[in-house]
Amino acid sequence: MYNFFIFLYNIGVWVATLFSRKVRTMWKGEHETFRILKEKVEPNAKYIWFHAASLGEFEQGRPLMEQLRKERAGYKILLTFFSPSGYEVRKNYSGADIICYLPIDTIGNARRFLRTVRPVMAFFIKYEFWSNYLHVLKHRGVPLYSVSSIFRHDQIFFRWYGRGYGRVLDCFTHFFVQNEESRRLLASIGIDRATVTGDTRFDRVLQIKEAGKSLPIVETFLGLERSNHNSQSSTLNPQHSPVFIAGSSWPPDEDIFIRYFNEHREWKLIIAPHIIGEDHLKQILSKLQRKTVRYTEATEENVRHAECLIIDCFGLLSSIYRYADVTYVGGGFGVGIHNVLEAAVWGKPVLFGPNNKNFQEAQGLLRSGGGFEISDVNGFADLMRRLEIDKHFLEQSSKAAGDYVSSLTGATHMIMRSIK
Repeated sequence: MYNFFIFLYNIGVWVATLFSRKVRTMWKGEHETFRILKEKVEPNAKYIWFHAASLGEFEQGRPLMEQLRKERAGYKILLTFFSPSGYEVRKNYSGADIICYLPIDTIGNARRFLRTVRPVMAFFIKYEFWSNYLHVLKHRGVPLYSVSSIFRHDQIFFRWYGRGYGRVLDCFTHFFVQNEESRRLLASIGIDRATVTGDTRFDRVLQIKEAGKSLPIVETFLGLERSNHNSQSSTLNPQHSPVFIAGSSWPPDEDIFIRYFNEHREWKLIIAPHIIGEDHLKQILSKLQRKTVRYTEATEENVRHAECLIIDCFGLLSSIYRYADVTYVGGGFGVGIHNVLEAAVWGKPVLFGPNNKNFQEAQGLLRSGGGFEISDVNGFADLMRRLEIDKHFLEQSSKAAGDYVSSLTGATHMIMRSIK
């Protein structure tokens, strides 16, 4: 049944290539994989294989990849992706020796792929359970680990009709799961090879913070004076305006916070939208009633007198959060919130929309007092007024956010101690 589904899926993907550039990119990339492997695989090398569906899973696997490179210098890293949103962004990542797409999960592809690479160890990140690849790995005796995985009772593995497919879980040597519920669910179907290590994303955002860079344009916009040009911290001018930074925002998010800050001009506003397209940027500009500068058009003179800064380029958001008094992470009025940890790691309270129930880190921030759910303009305004007026409340929520992240780091170290 599984292989028949994969057959139908393959046909569906082929049809979709006629209409979607993203799907065409993935299709072409998958068909290039064996050529890439033929050119780059060294016959006598020992490969450790990491597979990530997309960019988020890559970030979860990254701390472990980099630690393995440090501790096991004689090994090489093979990194595969399923989605173009992972591969196209990280295809030049220097931490892996070979990077490619993972071909569709047919028996023939799985056998050919593993015969070519012959990995000595494999790590699948979070939700990746490709049956043919996993069964061939088991057949070849390759140690196989599931990293930062999380299980819920409504997944197919725990339904009566999914027990056949659930045998794919028997292929794993060990599961490093995010929470105790996941461990209990695995135990309920007879799998006791699981350790609660937490989420490696906490280690990753700590790495990002430690590598954070100062941004002179942002500092000029905010009126900051650098006390130490080699330091990661900035000292605020005593007369500075409070700073609100919205990251990965979508139009429904912007409709809420832009309306508030059009009226409360004492705040400096930085917006880093999720989609950096000209149509979206123009839409944001049309909503703002304040003097606004785009980052790519900023000069020392015009940004100094601006009230709002729009980040219209990639790669800066994780460093920008450091400058906030209050942060907002978008997506909570759509498919789900984006990365709240990148803001919280700096010790900043994090606001987000109501679609956060399936995001464990958001739920943790809510419980800790470092995160806040908002559902409409009035709720947002009430919370912002409290954060502005009650300095103790702001300090406590900031500390709670930072403490929440720091208390859950260490998953990478735990995994490294466990693997052979």
